[in-house]
Amino acid sequence: MAYLDVREVAEAASYATVAVEPVGFTRREWQVIVLAQRDGLSSLREPDRMARLMARLFGAGANPRLADPRLEALRRLAVHAWQDSFAVPVSAIKAVKAQGFTGDQVELLLASVANGRPASTRRLALA
Repeated sequence: MAYLDVREVAEAASYATVAVEPVGFTRREWQVIVLAQRDGLSSLREPDRMARLMARLFGAGANPRLADPRLEALRRLAVHAWQDSFAVPVSAIKAVKAQGFTGDQVELLLASVANGRPASTRRLALA
């Protein structure tokens, strides 16, 4: 009968450290993603002179842009995801990654938005 000393294997495994980054978002980041559902693609463009004049005269047209560049990049990607499903521009993905988000977080955002869509919209997006 053979004897296998598993204590050595367990000790070696306990010394090995694996750096694993958690995949997910903070509470604030999730709020940005959810609130981006209300924003249209027009919120991603710079307001032109007429829009600024109308906003100044009538006080309409609240600016949905965020002051934090990291959260603004996330909002922009989320707006594209809510409006265009998986057809998000590569530039939006690059901007989010430049702000420190990972590819896994981008995939999580896209999957979460796809699951959060109404069933009728989901079928159209997949077709």
